[in-house]
Amino acid sequence: MATSGTTTFNLDLVELVEEAFERCGAELRSGYDLKTARRSLNLLFADWANRGVNMFTFEQGSITLVPGTATYTLPADTVDLLEHVIRTGAGNAATQADLTITRISVSTYATIPNKLTQARPIQVWIERLQPAPRINVWPVPDNSQTYTFVYWRMKRIDDAGEGVNTMAVPFRFIPCMVAGLAYYLAMKLPGGLERLMVLKQQYDEAWQLASDEDREKASVRFVPRQMFIGSST
Repeated sequence: MATSGTTTFNLDLVELVEEAFERCGAELRSGYDLKTARRSLNLLFADWANRGVNMFTFEQGSITLVPGTATYTLPADTVDLLEHVIRTGAGNAATQADLTITRISVSTYATIPNKLTQARPIQVWIERLQPAPRINVWPVPDNSQTYTFVYWRMKRIDDAGEGVNTMAVPFRFIPCMVAGLAYYLAMKLPGGLERLMVLKQQYDEAWQLASDEDREKASVRFVPRQMFIGSST
Protein backbone atom coordinates (compact mmCIF):
# COMPACT_ATOMS: atom_id res chain seq x y z
CA MET A 1 0.00 0.00 0.00
CA ALA A 2 1.33 3.40 -0.98
CA THR A 3 2.13 6.02 1.65
CA SER A 4 1.95 9.79 1.37
CA GLY A 5 5.71 10.18 1.18
CA THR A 6 5.53 13.43 3.15
CA THR A 7 6.47 14.31 6.73
CA THR A 8 5.30 17.91 6.90
CA PHE A 9 2.14 17.68 9.02
CA ASN A 10 1.55 20.76 11.15
CA LEU A 11 -1.37 22.88 12.34
CA ASP A 12 -1.69 26.57 11.61
CA LEU A 13 -3.20 28.84 14.23
CA VAL A 14 -6.79 28.48 13.03
CA GLU A 15 -6.61 24.68 12.75
CA LEU A 16 -5.02 24.48 16.18
CA VAL A 17 -7.77 26.57 17.75
CA GLU A 18 -10.51 24.61 15.93
CA GLU A 19 -9.15 21.32 17.24
CA ALA A 20 -8.98 22.68 20.79
CA PHE A 21 -12.54 24.04 20.64
CA GLU A 22 -13.82 20.69 19.34
CA ARG A 23 -12.22 18.90 22.28
CA CYS A 24 -14.15 21.24 24.54
CA GLY A 25 -17.40 20.31 22.76
CA ALA A 26 -17.64 23.73 21.12
CA GLU A 27 -16.90 25.43 17.79
CA LEU A 28 -14.77 28.34 16.70
CA ARG A 29 -17.37 30.86 15.52
CA SER A 30 -16.17 34.43 15.95
CA GLY A 31 -13.15 36.65 15.82
CA TYR A 32 -13.29 36.99 19.58
CA ASP A 33 -13.11 33.20 19.94
CA LEU A 34 -9.86 33.27 18.00
CA LYS A 35 -8.57 36.22 20.02
CA THR A 36 -9.23 34.60 23.39
CA ALA A 37 -7.72 31.31 22.19
CA ARG A 38 -4.59 33.13 21.01
CA ARG A 39 -4.27 34.76 24.43
CA SER A 40 -4.63 31.38 26.13
CA LEU A 41 -2.01 29.90 23.82
CA ASN A 42 0.50 32.60 24.78
CA LEU A 43 -0.20 31.87 28.46
CA LEU A 44 0.36 28.19 27.74
CA PHE A 45 3.79 28.94 26.28
CA ALA A 46 4.65 30.93 29.41
CA ASP A 47 3.63 27.93 31.49
CA TRP A 48 5.97 25.71 29.49
CA ALA A 49 8.91 27.97 30.36
CA ASN A 50 8.14 27.33 34.03
CA ARG A 51 7.73 23.57 33.64
CA GLY A 52 11.30 22.80 32.67
CA VAL A 53 13.93 22.87 29.95
CA ASN A 54 12.51 22.98 26.42
CA MET A 55 15.39 21.77 24.26
CA PHE A 56 13.87 23.13 21.06
CA THR A 57 14.36 26.66 22.41
CA PHE A 58 18.13 26.29 22.93
CA GLU A 59 20.28 28.91 21.25
CA GLN A 60 23.97 29.83 21.42
CA GLY A 61 25.12 33.40 21.82
CA SER A 62 28.17 35.39 22.83
CA ILE A 63 29.17 38.71 24.35
CA THR A 64 32.58 40.29 23.84
CA LEU A 65 33.66 41.50 27.28
CA VAL A 66 34.99 45.02 27.72
CA PRO A 67 37.97 45.69 30.02
CA GLY A 68 36.76 47.29 33.24
CA THR A 69 33.08 46.42 32.64
CA ALA A 70 31.41 43.80 34.82
CA THR A 71 27.72 43.96 33.81
CA TYR A 72 26.21 43.01 30.43
CA THR A 73 22.62 42.72 29.22
CA LEU A 74 21.35 39.50 27.64
CA PRO A 75 18.71 39.34 24.87
CA ALA A 76 15.30 40.30 26.25
CA ASP A 77 13.70 36.97 25.27
CA THR A 78 16.15 34.93 27.38
CA VAL A 79 14.49 32.63 29.91
CA ASP A 80 17.72 31.38 31.50
CA LEU A 81 21.29 30.34 30.71
CA LEU A 82 22.07 26.63 30.60
CA GLU A 83 25.83 26.63 30.04
CA HIS A 84 28.53 29.29 29.73
CA VAL A 85 32.28 29.57 29.24
CA ILE A 86 34.93 32.25 28.82
CA ARG A 87 36.55 31.99 25.38
CA THR A 88 40.03 33.32 24.75
CA GLY A 89 41.85 33.60 21.44
CA ALA A 90 38.55 33.37 19.56
CA GLY A 91 38.66 32.58 15.85
CA ASN A 92 42.15 31.10 15.82
CA ALA A 93 42.41 27.31 15.80
CA ALA A 94 45.83 27.47 17.44
CA THR A 95 44.83 29.73 20.33
CA GLN A 96 41.06 29.42 20.94
CA ALA A 97 40.23 27.93 24.33
CA ASP A 98 36.99 27.68 26.32
CA LEU A 99 37.55 28.08 30.05
CA THR A 100 35.16 27.32 32.87
CA ILE A 101 33.17 30.14 34.47
CA THR A 102 31.08 29.16 37.48
CA ARG A 103 27.56 30.43 38.09
CA ILE A 104 27.13 31.85 41.58
CA SER A 105 24.20 33.15 43.62
CA VAL A 106 23.53 36.72 44.67
CA SER A 107 24.59 35.76 48.20
CA THR A 108 27.99 34.54 46.99
CA TYR A 109 28.44 37.62 44.78
CA ALA A 110 27.59 39.89 47.70
CA THR A 111 30.37 38.38 49.82
CA ILE A 112 33.13 39.14 47.29
CA PRO A 113 35.27 41.74 49.13
CA ASN A 114 36.55 43.64 46.09
CA LYS A 115 34.19 43.56 43.15
CA LEU A 116 36.50 45.79 41.09
CA THR A 117 39.38 43.28 40.93
CA GLN A 118 40.47 42.82 37.30
CA ALA A 119 41.61 39.52 35.77
CA ARG A 120 40.11 36.72 33.68
CA PRO A 121 36.49 36.22 34.84
CA ILE A 122 35.89 32.94 36.67
CA GLN A 123 32.44 33.55 38.17
CA VAL A 124 29.12 34.90 36.88
CA TRP A 125 25.99 36.04 38.70
CA ILE A 126 22.88 36.09 36.51
CA GLU A 127 20.17 38.63 37.32
CA ARG A 128 16.86 37.47 35.85
CA LEU A 129 15.39 40.95 35.52
CA GLN A 130 12.54 42.49 33.56
CA PRO A 131 12.60 43.55 30.75
CA ALA A 132 15.93 41.78 30.10
CA PRO A 133 18.23 39.64 32.26
CA ARG A 134 21.86 40.54 32.69
CA ILE A 135 25.13 38.98 33.81
CA ASN A 136 27.74 40.20 36.26
CA VAL A 137 31.20 38.66 35.83
CA TRP A 138 33.99 38.53 38.39
CA PRO A 139 36.80 39.35 38.33
CA VAL A 140 36.13 42.30 36.06
CA PRO A 141 37.78 41.69 32.65
CA ASP A 142 41.29 43.12 32.34
CA ASN A 143 42.97 44.25 29.13
CA SER A 144 45.54 41.45 28.92
CA GLN A 145 43.54 39.76 26.14
CA THR A 146 40.08 39.63 24.57
CA TYR A 147 37.53 37.62 26.54
CA THR A 148 34.27 36.38 25.05
CA PHE A 149 31.40 35.17 27.23
CA VAL A 150 29.89 32.29 25.24
CA TYR A 151 26.56 30.95 26.46
CA TRP A 152 23.80 28.52 25.62
CA ARG A 153 20.41 29.88 26.57
CA MET A 154 16.77 28.83 26.69
CA LYS A 155 14.76 31.51 24.90
CA ARG A 156 11.07 32.29 24.90
CA ILE A 157 8.80 30.50 22.47
CA ASP A 158 7.57 32.84 19.73
CA ASP A 159 4.14 34.39 20.39
CA ALA A 160 1.09 32.81 18.76
CA GLY A 161 0.84 35.78 16.39
CA GLU A 162 -2.07 36.55 14.11
CA GLY A 163 -3.39 35.25 10.81
CA VAL A 164 -2.47 31.93 9.21
CA ASN A 165 0.83 30.94 10.81
CA THR A 166 2.26 27.91 12.56
CA MET A 167 3.76 27.83 16.04
CA ALA A 168 7.52 27.70 16.70
CA VAL A 169 7.08 24.27 18.26
CA PRO A 170 8.37 20.91 16.92
CA PHE A 171 5.84 18.35 15.73
CA ARG A 172 6.53 16.24 18.84
CA PHE A 173 4.81 18.92 20.96
CA ILE A 174 1.73 19.39 18.76
CA PRO A 175 -0.42 16.92 20.76
CA CYS A 176 0.66 18.59 24.00
CA MET A 177 -0.03 22.06 22.60
CA VAL A 178 -3.55 21.09 21.45
CA ALA A 179 -4.33 19.35 24.75
CA GLY A 180 -3.08 22.30 26.77
CA LEU A 181 -5.05 24.84 24.76
CA ALA A 182 -8.21 22.74 25.05
CA TYR A 183 -7.75 22.62 28.84
CA TYR A 184 -7.22 26.38 29.04
CA LEU A 185 -10.28 27.06 26.88
CA ALA A 186 -12.47 24.70 28.92
CA MET A 187 -11.92 26.96 31.93
CA LYS A 188 -13.52 29.84 30.00
CA LEU A 189 -16.19 28.29 27.80
CA PRO A 190 -19.80 27.81 28.92
CA GLY A 191 -20.20 24.13 29.65
CA GLY A 192 -16.46 23.56 29.52
CA LEU A 193 -16.26 22.64 33.20
CA GLU A 194 -17.93 19.32 32.42
CA ARG A 195 -14.83 18.23 30.49
CA LEU A 196 -12.28 20.14 32.54
CA MET A 197 -10.82 17.26 34.56
CA VAL A 198 -10.60 14.96 31.53
CA LEU A 199 -8.87 17.67 29.49
CA LYS A 200 -6.47 18.40 32.33
CA GLN A 201 -5.53 14.72 32.59
CA GLN A 202 -4.97 14.58 28.83
CA TYR A 203 -2.80 17.70 28.99
CA ASP A 204 -0.72 16.40 31.90
CA GLU A 205 -0.18 13.07 30.12
CA ALA A 206 0.70 14.75 26.82
CA TRP A 207 3.15 17.09 28.56
CA GLN A 208 4.81 14.19 30.36
CA LEU A 209 5.25 12.27 27.12
CA ALA A 210 6.65 15.28 25.27
CA SER A 211 8.98 16.42 28.05
CA ASP A 212 10.29 12.88 28.64
CA GLU A 213 11.22 12.66 24.97
CA ASP A 214 12.65 16.19 24.82
CA ARG A 215 15.79 15.49 26.85
CA GLU A 216 19.50 15.02 26.47
CA LYS A 217 20.31 11.50 25.27
CA ALA A 218 24.09 11.59 25.67
CA SER A 219 25.83 9.39 28.25
CA VAL A 220 26.48 10.99 31.63
CA ARG A 221 29.52 10.27 33.82
CA PHE A 222 30.02 11.68 37.31
CA VAL A 223 33.61 12.12 38.53
CA PRO A 224 34.31 13.29 42.10
CA ARG A 225 36.71 16.15 42.60
CA GLN A 226 40.24 15.07 43.45
CA MET A 227 40.06 16.84 46.80
CA PHE A 228 37.40 14.38 47.99
CA ILE A 229 39.11 11.17 46.84
CA GLY A 230 40.64 9.33 49.75
CA SER A 231 39.25 11.81 52.30
CA SER A 232 38.40 10.35 55.71
CA THR A 233 35.57 12.86 56.30
